[in-house]
Amino acid sequence: MINFENVDFRYDGAEEPVLSALTLRIPEGEMCLVIGPSGSGKTTLLRMINGLVPHFTGGTVSGTVSVADRSTAHHRPRDLADLVGFVGQDPFAGFVADTVEDELAYAMESLGVPTDIMRRRVEETLDLLGLTALRRRALRGLSGGEAQRVAIGAAMTAHPRVLVLDEPTSALDPSAAEDVLASLQRLVHDLGVTVVLAEHRLERVAQYADRVVLVPGGGRPVIVGTPADVLRDSALAPPVVALARTAGWSATPLSVREARRSAPQLREQLSGSTDAETVATSRPERDHSSSAIELRDVRVGYGRREVLHGTSLTIDGGQVVALMGRNGAGKSTLLSAMAGLRTPFRGRVRIAGLDPAVLAPHDLVTTVGLVPQQAADLLYAESVDLECRQTDRDAQLAPGTTAAVLARIAPWVPKNAHPADLSEGSRLAVALSVVLAPDPTVLLLDEPTRGLDLSAKDLLIQVLREAAERGRTVVLATHDVELVAEVASRTIVVADGEIVADGTTRRIVTSSPMFAPQVSKVLAPLELLTVREVESVLARTLATSERDGKDQIS
Repeated sequence: MINFENVDFRYDGAEEPVLSALTLRIPEGEMCLVIGPSGSGKTTLLRMINGLVPHFTGGTVSGTVSVADRSTAHHRPRDLADLVGFVGQDPFAGFVADTVEDELAYAMESLGVPTDIMRRRVEETLDLLGLTALRRRALRGLSGGEAQRVAIGAAMTAHPRVLVLDEPTSALDPSAAEDVLASLQRLVHDLGVTVVLAEHRLERVAQYADRVVLVPGGGRPVIVGTPADVLRDSALAPPVVALARTAGWSATPLSVREARRSAPQLREQLSGSTDAETVATSRPERDHSSSAIELRDVRVGYGRREVLHGTSLTIDGGQVVALMGRNGAGKSTLLSAMAGLRTPFRGRVRIAGLDPAVLAPHDLVTTVGLVPQQAADLLYAESVDLECRQTDRDAQLAPGTTAAVLARIAPWVPKNAHPADLSEGSRLAVALSVVLAPDPTVLLLDEPTRGLDLSAKDLLIQVLREAAERGRTVVLATHDVELVAEVASRTIVVADGEIVADGTTRRIVTSSPMFAPQVSKVLAPLELLTVREVESVLARTLATSERDGKDQIS
């Protein structure tokens, strides 16, 4: 169905190729997962399938790319629209209509699909992706996760033979992600559709893939194989694979179910250790006398639609707090209110005792910093270097401060690149650096790991931990349960604009089938959340055994 034959690709002005000597064949009716570090070339590979690269991006291609025997060199994206459906990283960038229903119908209108068939397909897609309640909603009023589902639905209604998706679950809550992936599986298994998707959240998708294509970056050859073969020794492995390495299992599990079958001995070993309880309580909340964030009976809305219904909340300094909940629950609106971007029509918001809505720009950036879901909203300069220098000037920082933060979080980002030309993960890294550099008292991050690979996520986690140790307050609105398990001491669950749960992260996530991380599901009822915690318990157990052995000998 999809053929890459000895393909090399280099962007204009680039020193090295993005893809080199790529030969790849993806047959009909297969789900192919593309993985790799941030900025390695995954998006470029996907865009070559429907001709966006090089017809719209420029650059030099050698070799041939064809889809169902149509060469992308001779067929532009519009010539492949009936064959290939494409969903990019930013769903809003691809919208052309005003409402959800009209957007789902647009591709079919362009292809001349009869009206009666259009209506049926729209209804099927609304039901399939849980969009029925949103059918008449304006696209500009959707949350990031809702927009992502609409974009996927708009591509599916045209019934393409090939569906290409760039990070399709990155803004989706765990339940919505499962629904979307189940829908994609039905397309593959029942209709023979070929699905090619790039993802960083491998814990969600690895178990569904037929094959994995690892794009290492730097023009190095891609690695192709089964998910188990490629992920077994990869640094990009999901938690269940990393847990298998730690436990020394011979099989490589790709799902929680597979891992639980191999875990009884490990569970018994961990449950018999007195160190397990020590590790499970080793993330206490820091006790600070002053409140960094205070909301009292806050009500916020968009037009006539109220989103937050009398929210009251206090967060102390030095905490890392996760906001979780379904798409459209009100998490982003809550962050916007904290940042002073949404003025409540009732109640009050105080950040470090101040009203963020009335702060002068310089005082605002040192008091509260917000990284929105659309990271590009913060970036205005013509290059990454200029963006960093402008931030230094605006925040009155020493020259090079912002660039140093970026070099730590994302050293791969080219300084002379225009932010619009970067991958979603690289743009996010630049936006994070712009907000982190002034070291604000309160840091608000909306889906901060979207587009970041595991190594970049680890660097971000370290930065956030250090900020909390300095007494800064970090609030994350995220669907990344693995991130929450690693870094958050407190988790707040939001539903329909109201706080429905608030407590320690360990208590909240271990009691929730939706928000529990993979390690917690595999080792339940033990309250261990991450592979790092398992490694810590095993290391302490080994040290205790060795000490006891020496005592017996002596």
